Amino acid sequence: MTTRRKTTASTATKPAGTASKTPASAKTGSTIAKSAKTASVRPAPAAVTAKPELVRDTSVEVAGADLKKRELIDKVVERSGVRKRFAKPAVEAMIDILGEAISEGRGLNLQPLGKLKHQRRKETGNATITVAKIRQSKSASPALDKAKESVAEPDE
Repeated sequence: MTTRRKTTASTATKPAGTASKTPASAKTGSTIAKSAKTASVRPAPAAVTAKPELVRDTSVEVAGADLKKRELIDKVVERSGVRKRFAKPAVEAMIDILGEAISEGRGLNLQPLGKLKHQRRKETGNATITVAKIRQSKSASPALDKAKESVAEPDE
């Protein structure tokens, strides 16, 4: 049976480097071993209660609904000027390649989208959960700008 030592106000505020009042001759190996065992049982000193302060507003701003594949294809057609029947297979192939790269745990560096860094992965019964961070540059400009030339040749 282990005994618990009382913590008084004088022992609770004692600095770590001060010596004990118990003489050295009274301390034996078994006493030191018992005190090490009871160290985890001791109650924590009373915490000083402080008034919580609001540091900053952490509200989440929702930008809108999710971007679906159909809407993505429409935006690609609108921005690039390519016919929908040519844009759809290209967008679907790009989504497949990006999905494969993410499932392999590879990082992506696609500006102006940003740099995607794989953090962790969890396998569940019917899905794989991947947690990743995306870092976007504040100075990133759209890849296909009106001032720049198009990626596709004029004949295409």
